[in-house]
Amino acid sequence: MATVPGVAQPRPTPSALAATRILLYRNYLSYRAAWYIFLTGFLEPVFYLFSIGVGVGRLIDSFEFNGETIGYAAFVAPGMLAASAMNGAVLDSTFNFFFKLKFEKLYDQILATPMSTLDVARGELAWSLLRGGIYSFGFLGVMAGMGLVSSWWAVLALPATLLVGFAFAGAAMALTTYMRSWQDFEYVSLATMPMFLFSATFFPVTAFPGVLRWLVEATPLYRSVVLCRELTTGALSWDSAVSVVYLVAMGVVGLLVARRRLDALLLT
Repeated sequence: MATVPGVAQPRPTPSALAATRILLYRNYLSYRAAWYIFLTGFLEPVFYLFSIGVGVGRLIDSFEFNGETIGYAAFVAPGMLAASAMNGAVLDSTFNFFFKLKFEKLYDQILATPMSTLDVARGELAWSLLRGGIYSFGFLGVMAGMGLVSSWWAVLALPATLLVGFAFAGAAMALTTYMRSWQDFEYVSLATMPMFLFSATFFPVTAFPGVLRWLVEATPLYRSVVLCRELTTGALSWDSAVSVVYLVAMGVVGLLVARRRLDALLLT
């Protein structure tokens, strides 16, 4: 295309990778002076591990998991690992995403550039993954230091937590686009807290009777806990494969819904 002197030329549309990198860098600049926020999100599951996994664990000899006997702390720690990935992903894809969408109007400004709503969704999802991954990496280091990792399969635990973050961030971002005010975020706690307490994080799912057990096994955090627990203990089963398919589908559907909702909110 020929250029006209003195007339601004349209900028080329960035690639998906370039657009994601731009949004990641923007979020990094926004957070670098508030690094302690990341620290608080990491410490919460560590405190749970020491208080419940180690403290209460002194009163419990062991659990049997997939035919193997493991200590209570080794049973609880992978649940905390999955919860850590969930918390890191959900924090950014709900509260922070809502603020940027409704109050800061950041995405309106971004769409004035050649970037699209899909670029916005991918970039914010990538940032949520990065935050959840940082939490998970640190927590996995704590587990290894405490001797709570008993299998080489644990090298896949970090990619597994990124998958957990992808699933929760995609779903949370999609649901956040339907929220109208800060009061709606009570539903976030209403969903995440029961999952944290009852998704076989602190005790085996076999403790639940009949239908209630099926409901627990259908929750995303339970699928995440199963995946992390089987990898860190080496007691693998087909449940891990089911969890991978479940979490991938959850993240993809969430991302697509978030993109369509952003189209409706920002382009009409």
